[in-house]
Amino acid sequence: SFANAPCDPSAPIISAELPQTRERFEGILPPVSEAPCFAIRKAIQSAVSLDSYECSGAISPALGTALRKALEDRLNIVIAGGTSSGKTTFANALLAEQSLREDRIVILEDTRELRCVAHNVAQLRTHRTSVTLRDLVRSTMRLRPDRIIVGEVRGGEALDLLKAWNTGHPGGITTLHANSAHGALIRLEHLVAETTSGLPYALIGEAVDVVVFMSRHSGERRVEEALRVLCFDEDGYRTEPLVTPGLAIVQ
Repeated sequence: SFANAPCDPSAPIISAELPQTRERFEGILPPVSEAPCFAIRKAIQSAVSLDSYECSGAISPALGTALRKALEDRLNIVIAGGTSSGKTTFANALLAEQSLREDRIVILEDTRELRCVAHNVAQLRTHRTSVTLRDLVRSTMRLRPDRIIVGEVRGGEALDLLKAWNTGHPGGITTLHANSAHGALIRLEHLVAETTSGLPYALIGEAVDVVVFMSRHSGERRVEEALRVLCFDEDGYRTEPLVTPGLAIVQ
């Protein structure tokens, strides 16, 4: 009722937010499942900082310094990983950095999960029936953002976001599902292919500056790999570690 959406055998899957507390809710009914089942994903109540990641050993101090420098230099950052690997929490840690405080930030999401320390923040969200994430990305260009943040790219909006990042709106952050840092670039290709026949490899190589790959082992979330994307040439994507090879990314 709160989501104003049907949920019965003819519409057995529902994605919604719980009222007031806004936990993410995913419910499934027969005949899709043998019995009714659901999952509730509760957002973390207090933002986790990069300092806390360093203290826990999830990232090294060297990587923390490199990521802060990437934010200050307005590099575009893609956070990749599997389900529940901590992508959104890590995005919130980046958005809590003081270098973003004076920027105009526009945040685009399906479900409101991101928070930012900036004083000038516009948070937009999709609408189930009428407004897609791609619509929001296109509209955002008229809102004069300094940085464009997308909670997660899942489809054709990837192409619009890459174009925006590459045409006067650097310093963005987004997340996506992938199995490795390099795999995140391939995943972007697949998403862009949903809207165009010719894949803009050079655009991906130019628009994406940093890829951070998150993983979860035995309940612990950490950064497995962080790459600096240099360009795309005849040999493919040219990358290098975000920190020098002699410094461990994960302690």
